[in-house]
Amino acid sequence: MSVPWAVGGPPPAWNAVLSANAEECKVGSQPTRLLFKVPPVRIALGQFNAVVGDLAGNVAKAKKMVAQAVQAGADLVAFPELSICGYPPEDLVYKNHFVEDCRVAVEELALAWPEQTVVMGFVERSGGKLYNAAAVLQGGRIVETYHKCELPNYSVFDEQRYFKSASRRVVIEVAGLKVALTICEDIWETEWLAGFLADAGPLDLVLNISASPFHLGKIADRSRVIGLCAQAFKCAVAYCNLIGGQDELVFDGRSILADSTGKVVTMAKAFEEDLLIADVQRTDAGVAVAPAHAPAPQPENVLDEVYQALVLGTRDYTAKNGFKKVLLGISGGIDSAVTAAIAVEALGAENVLGITMPSRFNSPETIADSKKVADNSGFELLTIAIEPILKPFNDALAAHPAWDEQGIAYENLQARIRGTILMSLSNQIGALVLTTGNKSETSVGYSTLYGDTAGGFAVIKDVPKTMVYRLAAYINERAGREIIPADVITRPPSAELRPDQKDADSLPDYDLLDKIIKAYVEEDKSAREIIDLGLPANEVTRVIRLIDLNEYKRRQSPPGVRITPKAFGKDRRLPITNHYRPSVAPVHRSQ
Repeated sequence: MSVPWAVGGPPPAWNAVLSANAEECKVGSQPTRLLFKVPPVRIALGQFNAVVGDLAGNVAKAKKMVAQAVQAGADLVAFPELSICGYPPEDLVYKNHFVEDCRVAVEELALAWPEQTVVMGFVERSGGKLYNAAAVLQGGRIVETYHKCELPNYSVFDEQRYFKSASRRVVIEVAGLKVALTICEDIWETEWLAGFLADAGPLDLVLNISASPFHLGKIADRSRVIGLCAQAFKCAVAYCNLIGGQDELVFDGRSILADSTGKVVTMAKAFEEDLLIADVQRTDAGVAVAPAHAPAPQPENVLDEVYQALVLGTRDYTAKNGFKKVLLGISGGIDSAVTAAIAVEALGAENVLGITMPSRFNSPETIADSKKVADNSGFELLTIAIEPILKPFNDALAAHPAWDEQGIAYENLQARIRGTILMSLSNQIGALVLTTGNKSETSVGYSTLYGDTAGGFAVIKDVPKTMVYRLAAYINERAGREIIPADVITRPPSAELRPDQKDADSLPDYDLLDKIIKAYVEEDKSAREIIDLGLPANEVTRVIRLIDLNEYKRRQSPPGVRITPKAFGKDRRLPITNHYRPSVAPVHRSQ
């Protein structure tokens, strides 16, 4: 961009002022002139762990991050989607006073930093309608508000239930940088966004504030979408994401700044609060991004990513719901061992209590391994034998002639006694009960209602059994020593509710079972499509029937950390009363 005095140069008094931001050049035979270099603009993305409903706490965290950003010389500070109130606020937005308090909280943040440009996500009521909004704070007040246009209504998202879609674009200027505001889903619809911003003119930056929950593979999807957005507008993209656990959702942070080629130049920490700072500058080659600090470490692999998500989800669910301690049943099996290791990492061994509850069906090996699990992780282990409790229960139930000591009801009675013990201790000492069932068991109902499903939080509810084994090995590798005993990993899994019981007596091999579950639950494939993948028809139909029949159990189970693209919970809402049974025969449609 040429200066107003293009020919002949500026007045002498301006030479010193312009020397740092201008360069000499010649155009053809024209005299020397000065051209401005647009100075870099420092962007700060503040990903923090917002707590739903804790407006004062969320404002305090934002204020602290703004202070850090100002100290680092930031011109623009952005925070995640709806972070003033936490995401998702769900039906809280129907409370008028909640929405009013959200605005008051945003105004408080604006007053705290009147000299700073801040973008903050909040809920706004305008014209009698609710909007998922981004407030632009300058001069101690809200000077502009952008309303989200693309409202997701799939998977875990219910935004069309709460918010209205908008259609007005907002483009602001910060220190000479032209910035278009967007919220989460807006940039996932690239073609729509191209039309939406078509008349905005050349942009330097698309700023996206987001609350994008984690699942396996999500970071690759995000990076691809951000790259497409950058290339479409030939500008940089700043993507600020939420972190923290909220019920079954985990937000992984990993805020991103990409240059105009679509290259991800810098990324914030995963599963931790972080302030990502970078300089954005338009050059002859496009819009460049230069990180202001060293790269943040990222998860090393899929198992590291899942482990961090489970730890954060467990820590936040426990703390945000007012608990300091947890307790869980320790059976000597792999599921309880992995759950215990995650709990210890999340809360500290001093805040974890294990209860082993053996019966005559528990082998000496699993009883010994329960103690090893506790000793290896350093948490307290309490032994409460259930045999003296089981006998009077059995004697009392024998009053009904149909009661059978050899049947599944007797097996389930043992699990329900254990559940009662855990819940009673929870009431007494104020500790949250963690259940230990995995996704494979949860899918097919291989669990006892009011027994091993009894508890407050299901840590590995969305982790397939095959991945539980991989996590066990990873936990040992990560620690550099044996946390999960080797025998626990290699021993064939068993509920130990009858003599010589093995999971394989009731279920297909877990490698096969998990393939069927992934195809049917996560990918919504039909029985016919799954069989066509080469999986045995008899097992496919059996597993699908078990999944369908056990919806009632899942509906009564506690929430757990979501790590797959489709978990049991908000992701998948099927009727309990459901007589639909799809055919496995090939479909022949009439022409």
